[in-house]
Amino acid sequence: MNSELSRFIREHRNLTRRFFLGLGTAGVAGISSLPIVARQQEPDAVLKEKIGQVEDWLTLQNDFRDVSRGNPRPHSFDEAKRKEVGLSRDTWSLEVLTDPQNKAQLGRELTKKENTALTFDRLMDMAKTRAVRFPKIMTCLNLGCPLGNGIWEGVPLRDVIWLTEPGRNLRRVFYHGYHNDDPKQVFRSSLPVGRVLEDLHDLPPVILCYKLNGQWLEPKRGAPVRVVVPEAYGFKSVKWLTHLYLSNEWKANDTYGEQNNDVDSPLKTFCDPFPLPATVKPGQPLPVTGYAQVGISGLSKVQVWVHDDSETLAPDDEYFLQAPWHDARILGPPKNWGGGLADKVPAPTYGFDPETGQPRTWPIRLSRAHWAILLPGLPPGKYTLRCRTIDGQGAAQPMPRPFRKSGRAAIGEMSFTVEA
Repeated sequence: MNSELSRFIREHRNLTRRFFLGLGTAGVAGISSLPIVARQQEPDAVLKEKIGQVEDWLTLQNDFRDVSRGNPRPHSFDEAKRKEVGLSRDTWSLEVLTDPQNKAQLGRELTKKENTALTFDRLMDMAKTRAVRFPKIMTCLNLGCPLGNGIWEGVPLRDVIWLTEPGRNLRRVFYHGYHNDDPKQVFRSSLPVGRVLEDLHDLPPVILCYKLNGQWLEPKRGAPVRVVVPEAYGFKSVKWLTHLYLSNEWKANDTYGEQNNDVDSPLKTFCDPFPLPATVKPGQPLPVTGYAQVGISGLSKVQVWVHDDSETLAPDDEYFLQAPWHDARILGPPKNWGGGLADKVPAPTYGFDPETGQPRTWPIRLSRAHWAILLPGLPPGKYTLRCRTIDGQGAAQPMPRPFRKSGRAAIGEMSFTVEA
């Protein structure tokens, strides 16, 4: 390692430590409420400004990325068409049936034919006493970054299953949404019934969701009702829900499984930096911010490492375990949550104190956090910044599940050039 980069690493550690110690405990309580430190040095002000530009914690419905399926996509229908096909709140219904191929014993089915299918009005009656809310980051299994972070509201799916008076031979819940009356467009997913009936590991329940960030779901988000599975990737949270099948089948039937995906992998913990300038002046401190997805295993650290591209990487260190990683700072809860909400998260919401509206722990599992670090100036050259997470069990990304078909695992990286 050259002497300039060794100097950088030493300064990196000292400058980052000085900045965050200067902020103090109260200073990191919120992204939008960082105090001005007495005799604050210019590099600190640069990072403070950068932190002020960090995205909101919650995402507006219209700002969620969309990976909907269908030809045409159901959210593209006009209002009259949505009413016609049952995708408006006044025409929606959900049939809950036994799986004809692997029948579960039910006291009754909920069917349109017998006028017993669950309607939106009936769902709202249940919501008066059974509604729950929880934060969740929505992420596609095969995309590199999340689609958005929100607070989802709905009725536990189990409450609807109990309406069928289930008996023996119930092992799995199959479900799908509207698919243009074309069997080739059906997008299916499934869950073991045990997960639906019971919330293990302090998880919120699987819900029939009708609101996001306090507002009715919009068509792009799966209105009027969709499934939301707190710990799962997006393919489990099927949009435009129309049918549930209670089955004695022990295997999953997920459409994603047919495409060589791991259909039982919960959300992973990982991070990425927000975009860096393509070029930086020599000796100029570089403020870096980014986000982390807080997976099922939690988040304890975000770490950063800058590599001089002129130097060879260690040949037998695929996961960069020998690299000189340095801790970034995980930013605290924001003053304003974003997503169109008022300043206070509505009560009750899983993970939040109903009196103060503040999170009980931070970062919140199955959502996102933001992080920041100030890098001291570098000599001219080409560099790669890498970042990784350490989860709540002490596992460094990309472990413990480095397999691509189980979700994003790769260590985040971004290149930049230092030149005059």
